[in-house]
Amino acid sequence: MPDPDTHPVAIDLCGVNVAKQLHVGHLRSTIIGDSLARVFERLGRVVYRENHLGDWGLPIAMVLEQLLSSGVDLDMLSIEDLNSAYREAKNNSTDDCRGAKTAVRIHAGPHRIMELEEQNIGAVAAQDSAKSILIKLQGGDSALLSGWQQLIDCTMKDVYASLNLLNVKLGPENNRGESFYRDQLDGVVQSFIEAKLAVEDDGALVVHFEKRKRPLLIRKSDGGFLYATTDLAAICFRTQELRCDRVIYVVDARQRDHFRDLFDAARLIGWDKTPDGSLVELMHIPFGSVLGEDQKPLKTRSGSSVTLSSLLEEAVSRGTSEVVRRSKDEKAPTCGMGANALATIGRQIGIGAIKYADLSNDLVRDYVFDMDRMISFEGNTGPYIQYACARIASLLEKSGETTFSSEILINTPQERQLVLKLLQYGDVVHSVATHLEPHRLCTWLFELTDAFSSFYQACPVLKSEDALVRASRLRLSDLTRRVVVDGLDLLGIEVPQKM
Repeated sequence: MPDPDTHPVAIDLCGVNVAKQLHVGHLRSTIIGDSLARVFERLGRVVYRENHLGDWGLPIAMVLEQLLSSGVDLDMLSIEDLNSAYREAKNNSTDDCRGAKTAVRIHAGPHRIMELEEQNIGAVAAQDSAKSILIKLQGGDSALLSGWQQLIDCTMKDVYASLNLLNVKLGPENNRGESFYRDQLDGVVQSFIEAKLAVEDDGALVVHFEKRKRPLLIRKSDGGFLYATTDLAAICFRTQELRCDRVIYVVDARQRDHFRDLFDAARLIGWDKTPDGSLVELMHIPFGSVLGEDQKPLKTRSGSSVTLSSLLEEAVSRGTSEVVRRSKDEKAPTCGMGANALATIGRQIGIGAIKYADLSNDLVRDYVFDMDRMISFEGNTGPYIQYACARIASLLEKSGETTFSSEILINTPQERQLVLKLLQYGDVVHSVATHLEPHRLCTWLFELTDAFSSFYQACPVLKSEDALVRASRLRLSDLTRRVVVDGLDLLGIEVPQKM
């Protein structure tokens, strides 16, 4: 099953913004990207998981200035402090100059005009103060750089807690954010100037494309750089330094135009080829939104965005409640288990449920977050497939055998159907890598568990009177279990031994 291509693959996923909590939108980017990374790694490719942190620039300087002016002890910084500082900084720096001009024009009255002017004076002062902080940061001010690092550490501590709960392979070694590329931005712009691809437009530098009116702005008229400049630096690094021949961005569908411009600019400058001349695939995987029951983007009752941590806590709670309820049945394999063991299974089921529900959908489609459906042990759900796997493990344990290596005998249509389905596994994994669609694996795993269910109902295993047939069916059962466990692992989903 190995892929003969020796070039690495870069996958841009998660996309953490420093000083902000992960929200439900990060769920999709993170678990889709992690699943694709696992698939490529299974095929023998080196994968760079790239968490492109939003950790530099004016927004971060604004938060840092707000914390410092509020007298917050950065040594005791919490994620709640960051959330509060982010909101305050945004409010304090938001001006309404247009509103003030309109108020004057329509003679809104001296009190309203004065109110808007005072707001604007305060906002401009806050903006100037944040810009001063940013200039000092860029200049290497040691005290500010230390505070900036504390913002990152506090943010990432909260992020890693969620990523660990999600069973996602993403750590500090995967963080290459805006700050990593800050010293490369001028070189990016100069490359476009020297290649005569950037032209001046009212003091700014832009890149034009054929048959498209919209240019790509790579440097502002005041000399400042933009997200696009940083993203171009990232493409250059990933293709020229890391020598990746597939660079995959798992970012929501709203960024489609941005990546179209970005990739076209990279092709113009020649960063769509590795140094050895291999063509680079620059891919944007757009994904839809997670919706509430009202078919609108999932929100809390107060109307704010749902944090990822709260969503995961609910999933674990629901999974654990279901496991505890089932354990009260004297015939259940989990009957008599301790609270810690049940909690572990509940976590695996709850997290597996939301990951499978997300990954089993066509990526570009929105989907409704329905915890009742996700946590169900019936239908095309994560718990159903986990449960099927646990039942096979129980069957193998009851057999008293420890190795399953007999010849496979095919005597019934159900055995034939199961064997044929198992033989498809390698092609399915390659298909996921080719099309970048994890739902193909989800669909196949559901079909495999259904094929095993038909086999189990029609073909006695432990009660088979023929020893060779019994051994063959045990091997088929063991092979099915191992493939399901492996397939779920490619989705980042754990499998309890008992359920």
